Amino acid sequence: MKTWTKEERYRVLRDPEEIRPLHERICRSDWRQTYHIQSVTGLLNDPNGFVYHDGLWHLFYQWCPWGAVHGLKYWYHTISNDLVTWKNLGVCIKPDTLYDNKGAYSGSALPTDDSLYLYYTGNHRDENWVRKSYTLLVDLKDRETPTKLPPLYGPHPDYTEHQRDPKIIYNKEKGKYYIILGAQTKEKHGCVLIYASDSPTQDWHFAGELKVPGFEAFGDMWECPSIEKISGYDVLLFCPQHLTLPGRGGTVHHNGYLLGQMDWDSLTFTPDNTQFHVLDFGFDSYAAECAANPEDQNKATLVAWMGLPDAAYPTDEEDWSGCLTLPRELRVRDRRLIQQPLEDLRALRGRSVDLEATDLLPRVCELELISRGGDLSIHLLAKSDGSGGLSIRYDDAAREITVDRSGLTHRFNVDQGEQRTRPLPKGLFHLRIFLDRSSVEIFVNDGDAVFSSRIFPVAGEERLRLEGDASVRVWHLKPAVEDDFVV
Repeated sequence: MKTWTKEERYRVLRDPEEIRPLHERICRSDWRQTYHIQSVTGLLNDPNGFVYHDGLWHLFYQWCPWGAVHGLKYWYHTISNDLVTWKNLGVCIKPDTLYDNKGAYSGSALPTDDSLYLYYTGNHRDENWVRKSYTLLVDLKDRETPTKLPPLYGPHPDYTEHQRDPKIIYNKEKGKYYIILGAQTKEKHGCVLIYASDSPTQDWHFAGELKVPGFEAFGDMWECPSIEKISGYDVLLFCPQHLTLPGRGGTVHHNGYLLGQMDWDSLTFTPDNTQFHVLDFGFDSYAAECAANPEDQNKATLVAWMGLPDAAYPTDEEDWSGCLTLPRELRVRDRRLIQQPLEDLRALRGRSVDLEATDLLPRVCELELISRGGDLSIHLLAKSDGSGGLSIRYDDAAREITVDRSGLTHRFNVDQGEQRTRPLPKGLFHLRIFLDRSSVEIFVNDGDAVFSSRIFPVAGEERLRLEGDASVRVWHLKPAVEDDFVV
């Protein structure tokens, strides 16, 4: 695998033609997705600025154009009118000032009557490679002309250099704007910093550190924090780093949430209990970004990076990596977040597969399974003799579902574990599975759990095998994302 120098990773893209041959080459990859947002070239990681504005959904992503490597980051812009079909608009935010000279890092968006404000972290490094993080603002008035405003504020001296991922929040009751930042204390504990202002564009001041009782030493850095109001609950979402959790194998970077109550006067989020809930039980999910739903304040829409920090994928050898999950609707049920596929995704269904005539599974499809009870075993993309593939097993006695990708030919990130298990106290009754050319998303029991994972099947891995009492339907899915070269 290629070893990247600092100069190569942080090279400035001056002309789109520099990467056109790379795009043409990776478009021939057998693992290019058909209905998931993916990198136009190089690396995609965090989703950013997910928002509904002026009749369209806007979704940006972190982008390093040169290869499957973290280096100089841009914000790449996509739009949709239905959260299903997406159009590439190209680069929106470039790292072209003193304050973001080594990358436009993650952030969020605020729609207003006449503009769309984009808040992000400017990654500045001096000649000695010492980092300073600035919270920066772009005024995007017309989808075409991003205008950078003066920096809102710089790094807080009482914390380490790790201060990033601004989430903008407007509190209507107080008539105030808040920005929450993921950060790290000098004692190397993860935390959230809060800034406040009466204006979205100026006069920001440090309000304090968010207090989260019981989680004062939970990981050494919290990335991508957000506080959402869903189904009447306050939800704190964040990504704690460098800690191990039961059932998560060797993975040390997680995406999860706490249910509780947020007090903006005391800057305290009081969890309902001491349990940190994993947001996604699959192998590859991180940096979740929520957008408010304009039609229903009881739910939100979530997208995440279908990947992890410090992980490698087979497409790295092809100089590209990364895609986003399907958008999901969030609600609270039984004091847990549930995630459901969007209803509009049914519009992608094409012809159904006659499973009585064939056990060949389309590479791009949706499966719906209804269990009639008892143990169940499903193998997706098995070999012709029925062996291997991605297995989904439900143990009725233990009331547990397990996803195992060790049976696929391409095994990767093995040190992080190849099995994930989720208890199902009510048993298993329903699965919806979305299979794309290099990913699988498994929605369990109408949203009780979801497993999002990258998979990289090869020729001959194409069979469906089912053991147990269940009915299954399979549909081909139509393309929804054009793999066009727009920079």
